[in-house]
Amino acid sequence: MMPAPHGHPREDECTFDAIRAQGAGGQNVNKVSNAVHLRYDVRASSLPDALKARLLAWPDARISGDGVVVIKAQDHRSLERNRADALARLAELIAAAAHVPKARRATKPTKGSQRRRVEGKVQRGAVKALRGKVTGD
Repeated sequence: MMPAPHGHPREDECTFDAIRAQGAGGQNVNKVSNAVHLRYDVRASSLPDALKARLLAWPDARISGDGVVVIKAQDHRSLERNRADALARLAELIAAAAHVPKARRATKPTKGSQRRRVEGKVQRGAVKALRGKVTGD
């Protein structure tokens, strides 16, 4: 099987457990197992090693200490839609971990911007200087 593109987990690497959903739904929610527990073992996945390391270090409560991502989906009434929702949330998590922020380089302000800043301060100081007490000479 072909490896999945970055940010998209292979479905055969995920295990799905149908469980009973919580919350409102009356009798139906008590008898039908429509919620889904998705388990995704990051260490055993086909993701690139650099992405695995970033994902394992990612500060997310859904990633357990042994490197398994557990996602519970129960928003929809059908098992298939909950399963698709869980896969989409896993893909979002992997995409977020794959994003490397651009390195910020410190720069100095230009001479012109420094001059404009000082001129603005001098002008403001002149306005404030005119606010003194009025003397009756």
